[in-house]
Amino acid sequence: MSDAKFDMRAVMAQAQEMTEKLRRVQEELRHRTVSTTVGGGMVEVTANGALEIVKVVIDPRAVDPRDVEMLQDLVRAATNQALARAREMAGAAMQQVTGIPLPPGFGPTGGGA
Repeated sequence: MSDAKFDMRAVMAQAQEMTEKLRRVQEELRHRTVSTTVGGGMVEVTANGALEIVKVVIDPRAVDPRDVEMLQDLVRAATNQALARAREMAGAAMQQVTGIPLPPGFGPTGGGA
């Protein structure tokens, strides 16, 4: 048996400290944003680090009643790109706290996206 003693209080204190650091990072990520544009700047979507869409800007020239499908595709593409960038940003921030890459589903919202 090892001479080192297992200190449960120290382990619990470290776990609590890590939990608090992660909570702070999650809160900070709510205020950090990434944006992406598609269609030559016709559609811009901004997401925050909590994987929420916080802004959508559509150039009026993109609104063609005869081609609504194109606008829908642009919004979908911009949204997916913004969320992917937000996931990357959040993953990097969480990795700084934990020191290891987080597996899918353990991101800023605690669940999968």
